Amino acid sequence: MFETLTDKLQQVFKTLRGEGRLTEANMAETLAAIRLALLDADVHHAVVDELITHLREQALGQKVMQSLSPAEQLVKILRDELLKILGNDTAKLNVKSSRPPAIVLMAGLQGSGKTTTSAKLALRLREQGHRPMLVSVDVYRPAAREQLQILAAQTQTPYFQGNPAEGAEPLASVLELARGARREAANAGCDVLIVDTAGRLHLDTGLMEEMRQLKAQLAPNEILFVADAMTGQDAVNSAREFHHQLQFTGVVLTKMDGDSRGGAALSIRHVTGAPIKFLGVSERSEGLEVFHPDRIAGRILGMGDMMTLLEKAEAAVDKQKAVELEAKLRSDSFSLEDFRDQLRQVRKLGPLDSLMKMLPRVGPFQALQRGAPEVDEGRLTRIEAMINSMTKEERRRHQIINGSRRKRIARGSGTTVQEVNQLLKQYVQMRKMFQSFSASPFLRKRIGNMNLPESE
Repeated sequence: MFETLTDKLQQVFKTLRGEGRLTEANMAETLAAIRLALLDADVHHAVVDELITHLREQALGQKVMQSLSPAEQLVKILRDELLKILGNDTAKLNVKSSRPPAIVLMAGLQGSGKTTTSAKLALRLREQGHRPMLVSVDVYRPAAREQLQILAAQTQTPYFQGNPAEGAEPLASVLELARGARREAANAGCDVLIVDTAGRLHLDTGLMEEMRQLKAQLAPNEILFVADAMTGQDAVNSAREFHHQLQFTGVVLTKMDGDSRGGAALSIRHVTGAPIKFLGVSERSEGLEVFHPDRIAGRILGMGDMMTLLEKAEAAVDKQKAVELEAKLRSDSFSLEDFRDQLRQVRKLGPLDSLMKMLPRVGPFQALQRGAPEVDEGRLTRIEAMINSMTKEERRRHQIINGSRRKRIARGSGTTVQEVNQLLKQYVQMRKMFQSFSASPFLRKRIGNMNLPESE
């Protein structure tokens, strides 16, 4: 997400380092480079023109603050302008209703990811304490309703199957399904009903009329337009036409973990005026993130997104295990079993490549990102297999693992003796590093702030 744009902007900032101030000369070249970077990222030309105009007005004539270089001055100005485009505040989902259930109507083109996004949204709402129900009113695409039913089961969300009258007109079936789902959700005590609709083009007058009738019948709290970020300007153009006809309340950008250049995220709000509310960042059920404009601006400018990374860690890490780990570090009893448990905790955060991209590209993380190869997720699986192939005594006392034991572990895990040797070397190095961390008052304070009982 935004990698190409971030890399190019970093090059622009690099050319300004060493300059004493922002001038007409260096700004003309810099703004031209920023313009090309934005257009190459598939940002809408109207958005680019407005952004460059504001950048020029803000940058020229300003005195560079004593503690800032021209590059830092430009980063600050560009961040402010990006926030104006993306929206200064995080847009919240409105699922409050005086007469539950609140209705969330999903709209968009076919193949944009509405069905999987519906299930992801249901899981997110359930984790927040809501009681969502899912229904598909897509009576056109073969197995569309069955697909959502399967996803509902995976996310443990109630699903309304319904039974449209045989031979009924599609529009009548769609409206009857929607009415039945709302009635069932109310009877079952569900406070949110997520309605997955058929994919459609804005040029299809019949299907757009169907959406208008659904909107009139359900009076939804939210109409979310689901757009595939990889389609770039096509997503922006579709969003504009859909918004003109339906006045949707928010946008979900899917496939942001793919080879997308990020231009849609910088364009849709400007073109439609509707806020982006969520980003689809993976195929996993948990792969739906709230869209935070300030964090996205930080990612674009190479500042990383440490807040999202910390939130992922807070949600995934077992706090009781963290207390137990701290005690083991203090007593020098960190074993290979603990190493395996920590590996599992880290993998809960998601693909490691995506986690690396949340780190800043400046300061102490710059060299790490520049030189880091792509993370081999298969290597992590092999490490766990090697540890699982050890006996309990070997996992607790790595010193007893001699040559014959290493051969047996390699055979049992489908790896090589060299890989087993490398694992043991890395474990010893990590153990030493953790021992130095365990003496840190900061670590003890953070563990203490978890408000958990001391481990035995």
